[in-house]
Amino acid sequence: MSLLICCIAAVAALFYVFYIPSTLQVGPEQTRTMFLRERKDAVYENLRDLNFEYKAGKLPESDYQSMKTSLEDEAAAILAEIERLESPDLSLRQKGQI
Repeated sequence: MSLLICCIAAVAALFYVFYIPSTLQVGPEQTRTMFLRERKDAVYENLRDLNFEYKAGKLPESDYQSMKTSLEDEAAAILAEIERLESPDLSLRQKGQI
């Protein structure tokens, strides 16, 4: 009897995990710029959290400075890539108009 209950539970669990509904809802297609903007927001939030934790006394000065520099470098790289992708000169060059 307990073996039958275990088998039914296993089948139910497998069905729940591997069942694919007939209609899937696909979200909007995400462009590289959209991804970079989301990443930029996450980096800025991490910088705010880092600053808060440092002011609360949870981080030593050396760790704070190294983490802050790393996050600022990442933010600068993200902003540069967003600027490059959104530059009108670049889009015109790619289309062969310049």
